[in-house]
Amino acid sequence: MPVDNRRLWTPEETIPPEFITKYRPTTELVNQNGKRRDGREANQHRPTYLKAGAISQAKGSAYIEMADTKVIAAVYGPREVMKREDFTMSGQVKCVFKFATFSCKTRQKHIEDDREKELSMTILEALKPAIRLDKFPKARLEIFITVLQDGGSALAAAITCGSVAVADAGMEMYDVVIGCSLRQIGERSLIDPTTDEESHRSLSQSDEKSNETSQAMMTVALMPSINQVSSIIQKGELSIDGAKQALKQCLDTARKLHPVIKQCLNKAVEAKLKR
Repeated sequence: MPVDNRRLWTPEETIPPEFITKYRPTTELVNQNGKRRDGREANQHRPTYLKAGAISQAKGSAYIEMADTKVIAAVYGPREVMKREDFTMSGQVKCVFKFATFSCKTRQKHIEDDREKELSMTILEALKPAIRLDKFPKARLEIFITVLQDGGSALAAAITCGSVAVADAGMEMYDVVIGCSLRQIGERSLIDPTTDEESHRSLSQSDEKSNETSQAMMTVALMPSINQVSSIIQKGELSIDGAKQALKQCLDTARKLHPVIKQCLNKAVEAKLKR
């Protein structure tokens, strides 16, 4: 049989990705001891790595990593608004949010879809109240956020990363914005949920047999220094008491992340002064 040198030969044997991943899928997201698949408690946030100035070509940039969730943001401008475009005496902010084609389990499209456009508007609403728009009239600030890997809570990570990128760009702000997500399933609240926890409707086999009605996802954007909430995004059904408790947990977790952001910005300023 002649050999076709132009053909890319595939391996004779293949192994499903589930057998080589760190956490193998199980039926239960929370075990009997209250531990999640990655060993965290229900109210425990994943370890966070944050770096400002990750992109040298941008006016300001930031990179955040929360376990399997990796997001990068770049800020350009402010740039003068063209005369043919609508402009106001105060500054404008544009936000573009995009999932990388390889970031999710299913391959994403190169063109921005409806979900990404909705998330772009959500992030813009969370970041805009923290920026001094009166300091750059007739100009536009552009924020580009890309999810490199979606391991859960990508919206909260994007809000935090975008805020740090704006601060790194030297823009005057009232405060930085910190995002935090919570997944409510029945009576249990999971801070900083992973992709499996975001998509599952039950935590364990016992929950599947019970009639739990509370199924919700909440993301809160907090300006910790002035203690103001810039945005609350909730999808699903929660009681009034449940919503209050979920909001309180998100705010407490966001305040715990504030020292990480301050340390990151201090290091970025020290690095710029040494240049």
